[in-house]
Amino acid sequence: PQNPINDHAGLDVSPAVRDYLGLQDIDRVDWKFVDAKDVPAGPWKKIVTVSQVNWREWYRPDANTSWQWQLNGPVNTSYDVEVYDIDLFDASASLIRSLKESGKRVICYFSAGSWEDWREDNRSFPPEVLGKALDGWPDERWLDIRSDLLRPIMRKRLDLAVEKGCDGVEPDNMDGYTNDTGFDLSGADQLKYNKFIANEARKRGLSVGLKNDLDQIGELEPFFDFALSEECHIDGDCDRLTPFTEANKPVFNAEYARKYVENQNGERDAMCRRSLGLGLRTLILPIDLDDSFRYSCDE
Repeated sequence: PQNPINDHAGLDVSPAVRDYLGLQDIDRVDWKFVDAKDVPAGPWKKIVTVSQVNWREWYRPDANTSWQWQLNGPVNTSYDVEVYDIDLFDASASLIRSLKESGKRVICYFSAGSWEDWREDNRSFPPEVLGKALDGWPDERWLDIRSDLLRPIMRKRLDLAVEKGCDGVEPDNMDGYTNDTGFDLSGADQLKYNKFIANEARKRGLSVGLKNDLDQIGELEPFFDFALSEECHIDGDCDRLTPFTEANKPVFNAEYARKYVENQNGERDAMCRRSLGLGLRTLILPIDLDDSFRYSCDE
């Protein structure tokens, strides 16, 4: 029978095999049965894993999940949706608890790929991991995702999400390798880091979403439980998100263009028809994400 946990893993390996192959906590491998006599000598013949995988179950939304996204201002809790996506640092544990008591799930936003000078943990980032400022965001700088110094910081942020009661996380800026960061980041660097974030989230019982990085979406989809897109209709790349919808995972999409806000010449209606046809969960929101207005293609 198909394994229902650990991303439907089909194979558990010993620590020796894991380390020899350089596997992540959950990774893809090609394998086959062989006779014992054909196995080369090595520590994998002596070290056997007998303990069970101790990862917790985590929340997994399906492709039809409704949502609200608000990162600024007092959170409007009145929407009849299944998921709220709110800021990890700004949201109080009591707000998260109140949302969950009303039957909602809570996704908590934080930036995994950039340093923000207004965050409470901003002094924990060593200077050597801080790169160039993000375009249009002078108080935010790209991170050197290759550095092991980042990992304990991100683990603490995920621990904070658990402490506050979040059901999942939305790590932002997961595509530094495609930007002018000040670092020589490769696609392989980004894959390794994004998988690290996803695995660390799931270990803690947190759902995790893929933000950005459409170029690697095929390889990353198994590691993430939903995708969050901004302006895929304006950018013309909504069809690239199908690996998630085909896996019955939601694609939460936000559009900001004035023509959609004002429904100029029926532009919003037409966009919503396209969005629903693709199986996307699209909201038309203010770019500041402050709940000053909201239109949903699901309504």
